[in-house]
Amino acid sequence: MDIVTGAISNLIPKLGELLTEEFKLHKGVKKNIEDLGKELESMNAALIKIGEVPREQLDSQDKLWADEVRELSYVIEDVVDKFLVQVDGIQSDDNNNIFKGLMKRTTELLKKVKHKHGIAHAIKDIQEQLQKVADRRDRNKVFVPHPTRPIAIDPCLRALYAEATELVGIYGKRDQDLMRLLSMEGDDASNKRLKKVSIVGFGGLGKTTLARAVYEKIKGDFDCRAFVPVGQNPDMKKVLRDILIDLGNHHSDLAMLDANQLIKKLHEFLENKRYLVIIDDIWDEKLWEGINFAFSNRNNLGSRLITTTRIVSVSNSCRSSHGDSVYQMEPLSVDDSRILFWKRIFPDENGCLNEFEQVSRDILKKCGGVPLAIITIASALAGDQKMKPKCEWDILLQSLGSGLTEDNSLEEMRRILSFSYSNLPSHLKTCLLYLCIYPEDSKIYRDKLIWKWVAEGFVHHENQGNSLYLLGLNYFNQLINRSMIQPIYGFNGEVYACRVHDMVLDLICNLSREAKFVNLLDGTGNNMSSQSNYRRLSIQNRNEDHQAKPLTDIKSMSRVRSITIFLPAIEVLPSLSRFEVLRVLDLSRCNLGENSSLQLNLKDVGHLIHLRYLGLAATKISKLPAEVGKLQFLEVLDLENNPFLKELPSTVCNFRRLIYLNLVGCQVVPPVGVLQNLTSIEVLSGIFVSLNIIARELGNLKRLRELMCYFGDGSLDLYEGFVKSLCNLHHIESLYIDCNFRDTSSFELMDLLGEQWVPPIHLREFKSFMPSQHSALRGWIQRDPSHLSNLSELILWSVKDMQQDDVEIIGGLLCLRRLLIITSTDQTQRLLVIRAEGFRCTVDFYLDCGSGTQILFEPGALPRAESVVISLGVRVAKEDGNRGFDLGLQGNLLSL
Repeated sequence: MDIVTGAISNLIPKLGELLTEEFKLHKGVKKNIEDLGKELESMNAALIKIGEVPREQLDSQDKLWADEVRELSYVIEDVVDKFLVQVDGIQSDDNNNIFKGLMKRTTELLKKVKHKHGIAHAIKDIQEQLQKVADRRDRNKVFVPHPTRPIAIDPCLRALYAEATELVGIYGKRDQDLMRLLSMEGDDASNKRLKKVSIVGFGGLGKTTLARAVYEKIKGDFDCRAFVPVGQNPDMKKVLRDILIDLGNHHSDLAMLDANQLIKKLHEFLENKRYLVIIDDIWDEKLWEGINFAFSNRNNLGSRLITTTRIVSVSNSCRSSHGDSVYQMEPLSVDDSRILFWKRIFPDENGCLNEFEQVSRDILKKCGGVPLAIITIASALAGDQKMKPKCEWDILLQSLGSGLTEDNSLEEMRRILSFSYSNLPSHLKTCLLYLCIYPEDSKIYRDKLIWKWVAEGFVHHENQGNSLYLLGLNYFNQLINRSMIQPIYGFNGEVYACRVHDMVLDLICNLSREAKFVNLLDGTGNNMSSQSNYRRLSIQNRNEDHQAKPLTDIKSMSRVRSITIFLPAIEVLPSLSRFEVLRVLDLSRCNLGENSSLQLNLKDVGHLIHLRYLGLAATKISKLPAEVGKLQFLEVLDLENNPFLKELPSTVCNFRRLIYLNLVGCQVVPPVGVLQNLTSIEVLSGIFVSLNIIARELGNLKRLRELMCYFGDGSLDLYEGFVKSLCNLHHIESLYIDCNFRDTSSFELMDLLGEQWVPPIHLREFKSFMPSQHSALRGWIQRDPSHLSNLSELILWSVKDMQQDDVEIIGGLLCLRRLLIITSTDQTQRLLVIRAEGFRCTVDFYLDCGSGTQILFEPGALPRAESVVISLGVRVAKEDGNRGFDLGLQGNLLSL
């Protein structure tokens, strides 16, 4: 699914599926499907070209035609999916009664014939509709436009010429931090090499203004200087010429030189000069690589090179030597934001008037410390001659974040953000726009979001061997890299969630409303029209005291593909049976328990035969109805944090397309025979393994990448069955094991792992919270270290006895970034030494060996560690006198 091309990108391969022998369609029907596929491919190409053009540059006829084709693509996909679901649902079961079996197969055959006739008529009708669309295109002379070059002046350039005194915080802590990275005062005879600093952050944070302020402050210390803006889609030769001209090289032959000649000339010109060059707003790594050739690291005259960019990977590429740095732009503080805002609106006052205090704070919260947003909104409220009345402040506050503001003075902020949005590839535009389903300030969990993208059809296979989740993770990381979403880091330093800045949310809500992408119903009166033909609903009743009426006026509920509901809006949801083509249903955190006043019948979920995603996390349910077994196309089932849910219905065995099952916090023991049928599953979390037969069924899940399981007892047969299954799972990347007991019987599982299990080469994480003897794990670490070449996280809880050999074996894991080991009270080794040759990539190091063991760091140990937690053996240290407290920390652990 795509904001630009609608359902066409999903639809074309589905039409190809209809042509296979499996469906045995009539030759004439196949010919019609082939013709339909060719026509859709042509329209898809046209839509992609239209999508490359900013919407404001499109003719109204172009917009109407594109919207019509997109809408028709949804209709076609609904028809094809309905046929696929109907045919797929006709399955012959083994039946001992020959007569009954014959009758059933005859009935199924007649149904298939009926459905084949139905798809034939539907394809013919679709072709007629497509022809009408094509005729209107020709009649109205719709043509595919070519995108014009981006405007010559980036809207961010306003900040370049803003009054320096307006930008509170720029001449304070910000330029001090940047000056420290440039180390101007540290230049001496032995340290005058070229130093590079890259300033990174999303549009509007003030990167250009900061760079300009520092440029003006220090430019007198250099022989020559240049400040060159780049922007999107630059010409390499023009950028190089601009640098040369700004540095003072005005030779007339510059226009005649190619890129290589210009690089050589620039290199020669700067060879014996101390220079300051600022290259502003770089979007492309390849462009930087080309420019960078001109700046020699052998220039030992104290030169400085500063770049600014919105893209993290570009900023990282600007670092080519040890002393180069990246400066991450942060939003203004609350105090600086308030001063900047008030100074623009109340220039002659001593601060904000009392009646505007609260609304000012609320508006600044939405601005999130972004200087350009603060200045732009303050300018809108200040007016031409006099400040606008408070009622207009309130109106503007309500409109921010909803995409509904009509104030043209805010368009500048949108244009700035649109620069970044327009530069996204089509699939990332779709994924970003989808985030408007979440209320402002939401913490959006990464994995749940990615699985929603998968279920919506936003993530496409590059080849059949790739995991859809891993492709979606790449999309997520690209949005972070382009500063379109703000990452949220967990205790292990990894991104586990994100937020959307309020200004970005305002932009994507506005774009979504124009494209009829998501219908946002928030109960505040700022709703997108409930009569419009939207395919996705996000229901957010923000006012908990408001008694919302059930949604009975949504036009064409039978066409809705996606519903996400946030508390307390669940009460407005009508019967689920009314949503005939629903693919995504997320009711997470809505109270569906027995004490709920809501009479939502979950049995109706069984009617949603197109459903791909069912989110019931933290809904207080105690039972999952057997009717869910009818959802043969279900890919994601999220039941996390439902402690009253103890079992799954046996009909879950029908989920042969299920990719993700989350049972964390549910205490669920699956029925015998269910797991072995989930042959498409990639992620299985929170499963209780209490029977040997269940442990052995896990071995059938050949595609499993992530497994989190708990053991209910410590029987040897259970562990043997589990390890045997684990040996069949060759794609495991993450393994988490835990138990409900803490006795020595669990040593047996760890012993079996050490003796029998060869970890797959894909293993990234191993987390064990079961008592263990570390010596038992030496087997699979030492047996073939190459199999652990990707292991980046290792957690071992309650290890019986940690020895020096164990430390050195683990330290040899080349990709280990995070280590957490806690030993039991039976520690015999009095001293453990962390040697310089081990743990070369470890960032987080946690080693707790109790009070009976001392830990010593050799010089050069843990060179990349940013966090170190160790136990301090006070008793042992005292026995060694004052020297016992010397852990080797002084002058060591330089990355802390």
